[in-house]
Amino acid sequence: MDAVSTDPCDQHRCQVLGVGVDACRDVHAAAIGLHARGGGQIVTLNAEMTMAARADAQLGAAIAAAELVIPDGAGVVWALARQGVRVRRSPGIELARALLAYAEAHGWTVALIGAAPEVMDRLRQRLAAELPALRLVMAEHGYQSAESWPLLERRLQVLKPDLVLVALGVPRQETWTQRLHADQPGLWMGVGGSFDVWAGVKQRAPQWMGRLQVEWLYRLVQEPSRWRRMLSLPAFAWEVIRRGEGRAKRR
Repeated sequence: MDAVSTDPCDQHRCQVLGVGVDACRDVHAAAIGLHARGGGQIVTLNAEMTMAARADAQLGAAIAAAELVIPDGAGVVWALARQGVRVRRSPGIELARALLAYAEAHGWTVALIGAAPEVMDRLRQRLAAELPALRLVMAEHGYQSAESWPLLERRLQVLKPDLVLVALGVPRQETWTQRLHADQPGLWMGVGGSFDVWAGVKQRAPQWMGRLQVEWLYRLVQEPSRWRRMLSLPAFAWEVIRRGEGRAKRR
């Protein structure tokens, strides 16, 4: 069986249903190493996004071009295990929060883009209390007018933050980040609904549900409208089994 290297920053690009994902011993160390090399895009891959990427060429291209793709979902970890690749599930919300703490400790500049206006207001207040030394240079909600986005993007590119967290939802946050981060330093990462959780607007699933790998059920109870999207989970599992993917290929 293939094992992940003991070097925490070492990455091996594997494939799950034709979508790339990196196996590495420590995703936090890999992210810090990526920043040291000039930065890049981080994608958090789960089963739902994998299926979406197969149907959406732009999303698929954004994931393929990302410098670091972490196994965010249990389904991706399971699919890799079937190929003999052992990795731990790495929730994007946990990596993003760890990067915020690292940013505060090391004087990084940070930009937050996305979520609803009231969520961003509450998030600013909470971060000021929880990470008082954080150098937050930009915090803009995601409900901007069409006329406002070009100015916001120019400001972001002038600021050149060390860390940009983007909560615009899949696939927009991935494709928008791919376009914006070109020739820019720093880490750029899509974080989905993380701002809502950090702001206290929504609750993350209890740890026991995470251990049982049923966090999707908790999200479905909170947001029943997600039921159509959840249909991608059994479709993902069936496709992995049907294809019977062999050993992972390294990039």
